[in-house]
Amino acid sequence: MDRQLEKKYTDRAVEIGRNGDVSALPELIRYLKMPSQHVRRLSASAIGKLAGLLDAKLAVDALKSMLNDPHPQVKQYVIKALSAYGAEAASALNDLKDIAANYIEKEYNRRDAEKALALISEAVKLKEQQTVHKCSRCSVNVVSDEYARSMKAFQRIYCSKCFDEVYLKRRNFDTEVELNKTIEAKSGTLVQSDGERLIADFLHENNIDFRYDERIRLIEGFAVRPDFYLPEFDVYIEYWGMDTIDYKIGMMKKQKLYQQEGKKLIPIYPKDKNNLSTLLKEKLFRYAPM
Repeated sequence: MDRQLEKKYTDRAVEIGRNGDVSALPELIRYLKMPSQHVRRLSASAIGKLAGLLDAKLAVDALKSMLNDPHPQVKQYVIKALSAYGAEAASALNDLKDIAANYIEKEYNRRDAEKALALISEAVKLKEQQTVHKCSRCSVNVVSDEYARSMKAFQRIYCSKCFDEVYLKRRNFDTEVELNKTIEAKSGTLVQSDGERLIADFLHENNIDFRYDERIRLIEGFAVRPDFYLPEFDVYIEYWGMDTIDYKIGMMKKQKLYQQEGKKLIPIYPKDKNNLSTLLKEKLFRYAPM
């Protein structure tokens, strides 16, 4: 970007933050997409300074979209700006957890993400204490202990009776899944199908770190168990290996959730097995050269 033009936009972002011009939020959001990292950084800072004055949802959504910014200092300013929105930034908690736990992130961003998590979580807690919650299954009022236990375990609200029923159902499902993991990949990971074994072997042979079949929260209240998650690339791989109606319905719901949250998904099908290595290299190259 031209230096004079860059200075014009950075000065304008600082001015908006200093003067509290709430009508300028669309302008700041537009600046967040500009090629200059200085403009993006100062625009994020201005949105943070105007917390409590701006449309919180619009501001938080704009900031969340920048948590994948390639420049670490822009990401740092975005994280700090989100902290200023307290409980209103609850939708960013999962993304902040990912940053705090990702060893590839800059140390200062991991540290700031941890601080933001603590601050936003405490604000959410204080807000929740003033709210009446009902069981998501039977609609009875729940007490604080029931709320805390069910949200920790399932990210949904259940009374004690429904909690026990859901817990038992999930435990039986998890046990069944574990029993189906009978195929050993080269890494020693036990997987459920030959297609998954081929994917695991490709990742192992290319020294790509992966998590297999771990439950991950994409958004508050919903968790998925992706076949593979690659933390280095922040990419999900799903092997769609079955053809039943129930399976296809679940597949479509899962795909919609990934798309809705802007997650990077690589779908693999049985027809891809003969060309798997080439296919994965091509798709992963879009996110980081191998």
